[in-house]
Amino acid sequence: MKAQKNKNEQLFDTWSLGKTNYSMFGISILVIIVGYIVMATGDTDSFQSIKLAPVILTIGYCVLLPISILIKNKN
Repeated sequence: MKAQKNKNEQLFDTWSLGKTNYSMFGISILVIIVGYIVMATGDTDSFQSIKLAPVILTIGYCVLLPISILIKNKN
């Protein structure tokens, strides 16, 4: 049992994601959810469903989500 605990401690000591990564990930998930809400509330041929929501979703998926993964801690 002790060997398993020591192995887990080593695994999480080398984990490279920090508080900044998780906060950016949360922000990106919120932006993606807002994008889907904007898309769902607009009419089929409205500006909000055709142009605004895809831009918001692209920012969430292609900008914020990769940034949350690739940002490095200063430690």
